[in-house]
Amino acid sequence: MWTRKFSFLNVALRRSMATARETSGVSKKKVECFYDVSSPYSWLGFEIICRYRPIWNLDLHLRPVLLLGIMNAPGNQPPAILPKRIEYLLKDVGRLGKYCQVPINSPKDFVNTVIVKGSLLAMRFVTAVDTAEPQFLESVSRELWMRIWSRDEDIVQPESILAAAKKAGLSSDKSQELLKMSTSPEIKNRLKETTGEVLKFGGFGLPSFVIQTDGQPQLFFGSDRIELLGNVLGEKWLGPVPTSSKL
Repeated sequence: MWTRKFSFLNVALRRSMATARETSGVSKKKVECFYDVSSPYSWLGFEIICRYRPIWNLDLHLRPVLLLGIMNAPGNQPPAILPKRIEYLLKDVGRLGKYCQVPINSPKDFVNTVIVKGSLLAMRFVTAVDTAEPQFLESVSRELWMRIWSRDEDIVQPESILAAAKKAGLSSDKSQELLKMSTSPEIKNRLKETTGEVLKFGGFGLPSFVIQTDGQPQLFFGSDRIELLGNVLGEKWLGPVPTSSKL
């Protein structure tokens, strides 16, 4: 239900706002959104920036990366896995999920699900989708988030990834093809390269957003920085759920 709701809202917004922008002749503004489906804050940022794509007339580029690769990069330091920090994080994303109308329900075993198991195969699969079937990138990413951060389901096993792909609308044959593609050197290298790109922009966590102003990249870190990003673009912030705001 939530997935259909997201899709309906995004399509409706995109069509109505795109028509208005085309009539006015306003050019699109490029925004890159770097994310990993193991990150709940990435999900929040992903949904919010997708909602603003038609409203701000964005040329939105969704860029799947590996959070673990960022955390383990030279010069970066992973945040300490402190019990109090994890306890706060789970409360925080729960509150933010309600506020942003994203159906976040934290997994029962956060450390094992998110930190120990990770998202390597899932993000390679998402990268394969981006490479071969980019029209499914948004829906596949969302379905993987729904599994891990809403229904407390696995995203590590191949059958789990195939289940998410099916729910996103990919055929069984195409999903199997993409899963096989996920283990290829091409996809492995592309995921590494994209992760390297966000590091070159100065990224140290997710979600990270990059825009270009006067030919120079500007990095914005966190789902709570989209308002500031919009301000730099000269756009009006209407809250995390702009469909409930007066446009």
